[in-house]
Amino acid sequence: MEEDTVAKSATADESAGEEAMFAVTGMTCAACAAVIEKTVSKVPGVEKVNVNLASEKMVAEFDPAVVAVRDIVEAVERAGYGAKPIVESTAPGVSADDEQRAAQREHEQRQRRLFAFSAALSVPLFVVSMVPPFMEAVPRALAGALSGIFGGMWEPMMVAKYLGFVLATPVQLVAGRQFYRGFWHALKQRTGNMDTLIAVGTSAAYLYSVASTFVPALEAEPAFYETAALLITFVLLGKLLEARAKGRTGDAIRRLAGLAAKTARVVRDGVEVDLPVEEVLPGDVIVVRPGEKVPVDGVVIEGRSSVDESMLTGESIPVEKNPGDQVIGATINKLGSFTMRATKVGRDTMLAQIVRLVEQAQGSKAPVQRFADRISAVFVPAVLTAAAVTFLVWLLVVPRFVDASFYATMTPFVRALLAGTAVVVIACPCALGLATPTAVMVGTGKGAELGVLFKTAEALERLESVDAFVFDKTGTLTVGKPQVTEVVALEEAERDLLALAASLERASEHPLAEAVVARAKESGIDLEQPEGFEAVPGRGVTGAVGGRRVACGTRALMASEGVAVEAHEARIAELEARGQTVLLVAIEGRLAGVIAVADTIKPEARDAVAKLRAAGVDVYMITGDNARTARAIAEQAGIEAERVLAEVLPDRKANEVARLQGEGRVVAMVGDGINDTPALAQADVGIVMGAGTDVALEAGDVVLVRNDLRDALAALELSRATMRKIRQNFLWALGYNTLGIPIAALGLLKPEFAGAAMALSSVSVVTSSLMLKRFKPSVR
Repeated sequence: MEEDTVAKSATADESAGEEAMFAVTGMTCAACAAVIEKTVSKVPGVEKVNVNLASEKMVAEFDPAVVAVRDIVEAVERAGYGAKPIVESTAPGVSADDEQRAAQREHEQRQRRLFAFSAALSVPLFVVSMVPPFMEAVPRALAGALSGIFGGMWEPMMVAKYLGFVLATPVQLVAGRQFYRGFWHALKQRTGNMDTLIAVGTSAAYLYSVASTFVPALEAEPAFYETAALLITFVLLGKLLEARAKGRTGDAIRRLAGLAAKTARVVRDGVEVDLPVEEVLPGDVIVVRPGEKVPVDGVVIEGRSSVDESMLTGESIPVEKNPGDQVIGATINKLGSFTMRATKVGRDTMLAQIVRLVEQAQGSKAPVQRFADRISAVFVPAVLTAAAVTFLVWLLVVPRFVDASFYATMTPFVRALLAGTAVVVIACPCALGLATPTAVMVGTGKGAELGVLFKTAEALERLESVDAFVFDKTGTLTVGKPQVTEVVALEEAERDLLALAASLERASEHPLAEAVVARAKESGIDLEQPEGFEAVPGRGVTGAVGGRRVACGTRALMASEGVAVEAHEARIAELEARGQTVLLVAIEGRLAGVIAVADTIKPEARDAVAKLRAAGVDVYMITGDNARTARAIAEQAGIEAERVLAEVLPDRKANEVARLQGEGRVVAMVGDGINDTPALAQADVGIVMGAGTDVALEAGDVVLVRNDLRDALAALELSRATMRKIRQNFLWALGYNTLGIPIAALGLLKPEFAGAAMALSSVSVVTSSLMLKRFKPSVR
């Protein structure tokens, strides 16, 4: 089922308007994307527009009360391009990429037909014009045949020109029509693009050839029909190869979307029926048999099995599932059968959220792209100027000083025309426009395969510069499921102390509170309902249990309650030195006991910290726990004591991140995305640890789906690899133009070969970006 509108909420902030995604066709270079952005941004009600050349998508943020989706499509069409709204499906296996690819395939098929048409005429023209055995034989044979049919004397040279005109004109007017159309629309926008350069270059060669064919005074001059025809053919071939390569940059999304189950066995009215997965509703009871895919996210209600969750976690070992356990759509049931209740369906499933997140990242624009945009904005006028200067130099200056050159057999005008045309053609900035978006698409797609989700291209770029990682302790460096290790009763019986503390803590959702309640239930203690319960952030809880005032928490809470703890400080310090968190329990204003809770460090924490430090970044730990316990945990993780930020209340964590930034550090904050939200927002890059189906997608810039600390290093390494690839692409694209333009200006490159080289440069950049698919993090 599809939504009724293509517009969807852009953010939780209603003032941001609505957002729609479009498949865009007809773009040839970065200048095209700039023209579309400029045109659409002028439409009243459009607040923001971003066009991605590599993915051929446009995302527009707009006010639906002022402008409609159709108005935006018409603006794109006025600019000379095609646009089709992408309707987001509610089915978990259907992505916006599906519809965009359909539009892209339609465009590619048309280009393939044009290329076949152009090649069918250009190849014979090339053979007759450039291959020595045929250059004389074919015109002479045709001249003899025409003389026999029409009489008179037909000159082989003129016959060759007529043949060239007959073969080249359809190429110029049919296959080359799109370049003229793009040139005209760019001209109306007072800008230039690749179409401008191709139209100018091919027209110069073609029109001169027409003149040398039909203007008597120029009949002695050579024609260059093959130059114009081959140039168009090479450009079309290059665009086809480029489109195929660009299509591979979106493989990650297609693979992810393809993981979804197509049907589900749903129990309706006591009968099992197979339904399309998009018809499953929350609350439906679903039967999953061995070897089948779990259709949607849900909870096991009956049966036991093991499930392969490698598509999500990367771990090949199946996970045991029992009643009450969560299961995730698109994972594979291995052994037993089980019955589950659907909790999240359609676009709310984990898989659908991941696909949507990757699409969002691939459609965004990295800040480094501004470099290419600035160059592209002035590139075409600069190239046309360089071509004009080249033409004038060859026409007016070279004949005075140079008697022999590559074009020694031609007139100065012809030499000047071909040199200027070569400059125009070889300088097309296609490769420059593709350098960043193709690398971003492949990099974010590779990240999704590794369980590292970048929300934006900006996050991918920023992470490269991070030199300080700040890890939250509970649930990030530690498992997040603390257990009571010791109960020290001072003025109450141990069982009574635990009963009072657990009764109070049952109203709290803090992990430490859950540990105390769990211990009491294990001991068979019946809990009472607390009265006047109050949670003091970062300190603990207070209230009344059975008519007695109870406080449970930190030293700071005891101080605020006027409870003296000094007499038992040695025992408390001993527990904290072993890395245990100590909950102090006061009853009626007196310290009645101590409950020690330990949260074990994650097995991979020490390895992750060591490798991050080896990668050149400093690692900090931040926690609201006391300094002694924090240092003990940090020591187990391999974090230096001086980089432990302890006793930091939740609302002060952002201040600690800001302090590090004030020291000139570029900070990545790694947390669970709930209590750490302010710090995640303050950090240069917020990294959220994923957990089951409840990934906090809105809390940070990067999501680590596997909940594995080592993936923070994988994210850093992928960011560095992607930015390195972008710089390599820029170096190639700019180096190509830096070397190619002088070579063409010196008359050492024929225009048709310049066209082939230009097409090759774009394909090379895209292919270079595709090499990122081979990226392997050092931690896997």
